[in-house]
Amino acid sequence: MSDTDLLKTPLYALHQELGARLVPFAGYSMPVQYKSGLIAEHRHTRAAASLFDVSHMGQLELIGPDAAAALETLVPADVLGLGVDRQRYGLLLTDDGTITDDFMFVNRGADRLFLIVNAACKADDIAHIRERIGSRCTVQPLPGQGLLALQGPQAEAALARHIPGVAELTFMTGRTLDWRGQPVYVTRSGYTGEDGFEISIAAGQAEALARALLAEPEVAPAGLGARNSLRLEAGLGLYGNDMDRSTTPMEAGLNWAVQKPRRRGGERAGGFPGADKILAQLDGSLPLARKRVGLVAQQRVPVREPAPLQDAAGNNIGRVTSGLLAPSLDQPIAMGYVTPEHTATGTLVNAVVRGRPVPMVVSAMPFVAPHYKR
Repeated sequence: MSDTDLLKTPLYALHQELGARLVPFAGYSMPVQYKSGLIAEHRHTRAAASLFDVSHMGQLELIGPDAAAALETLVPADVLGLGVDRQRYGLLLTDDGTITDDFMFVNRGADRLFLIVNAACKADDIAHIRERIGSRCTVQPLPGQGLLALQGPQAEAALARHIPGVAELTFMTGRTLDWRGQPVYVTRSGYTGEDGFEISIAAGQAEALARALLAEPEVAPAGLGARNSLRLEAGLGLYGNDMDRSTTPMEAGLNWAVQKPRRRGGERAGGFPGADKILAQLDGSLPLARKRVGLVAQQRVPVREPAPLQDAAGNNIGRVTSGLLAPSLDQPIAMGYVTPEHTATGTLVNAVVRGRPVPMVVSAMPFVAPHYKR
C-alpha cells in the first residue's frame, strides 16, 4: 500500500501534531512511537498512564434474543453464562480447531453483545460471523466508533476526572457512561498487563477526548511499539505472531479460554468448530505436537522472531514467535513454540541468532506481574 491508500483513524491529525512516527499497520497509518521513544513510552505506562489509539480495531455488535446462543456455536467460551456488563476473551475457530482470530466480547444487556476483533482480521471475521450466524442475529459493524486505550496505574485517576463512574469498574467489566453529554462504553481492560480502560466513543468525539486526557499530568501518548513490548512482558499472545490458523488453543496455552460449560461433562459441551480435536487435546487423549512457552535469554542478545530453537544436540525443536529486549527487565525475552518434552520451566534451549546459539531458559509467563483491579 502507498501512504495515500492507507486508512486513517480519527486521531490521525493529532498523531501528526504530536510528532508520531507513522507506519503502515493492518491497512492503517498508525503511530509506532512518539518523540520520547518506545522505551520511555513503555516505562511511562508502567509508572503513570499512557494513551493508545486502537481505533483500527474492529468493533461490532450482535443483536437479538438468540445472539448469545448463536455466538456459542462459533467459540469455545461460555457466552450464555456471561453476566451483563461482563467481558470475556474469545477465539474464532476453523472447522479443524485452529484459531482464525482472538477477540474480546461484552454482554451489554438488552440482547446485545459487543465485540472487538483484531484490525487485520476484522473484514474476514465479520464475513465469517455473518455467514455462520447472520440468520440468527443481526451482525452490526460499528465503523463510526473510535477506540482509545488508557493504560497504567494512574489511568483511573486521570479518566475519572472526565468520565464519572469509571472507578466503580473492575477488571473485565464495562458500562455505558457519559462524557460531555455523549454516551461512551468503557471497559476496564487492555493489552498491557497494567490496570486501564478501553473507551469506545463516536469517531467525531474521539480526538476531543484524547486531547482532554493528554492534558492530564499523568498521561502521555504511546504507540504500537510500546504496546507490543508491554503485551509481551505481560505474556499476552499476538494473533499472526504467537497464534494463527495453524495453531490450536491448547498449543497456544489458552486452555482457560475453553470454559467449564463447554468442556466434556459440561452442560453445553462442544458444539463449536473443531470441538472434538480441541477437547481431546484438552483432556490429554490427543497429544500436542508443540506448545507455546516463555523464554528468557541468558545473554544480552535480543532474540526475535522467527529465530529457530534447538536442543543441546542442535536438533530443531521449534521457533521464536515474538521477542525483544524487555524494557522493564533490561533482559531479552521471547515467546515461542517447542516440542512437549522441552516445555518444563527451567529447560535450557538455544535460539539461533545470526548463526550463533543464544542460550534461553523456558520461563513461566507473565514475565512481569500484572496489576489488574480485581
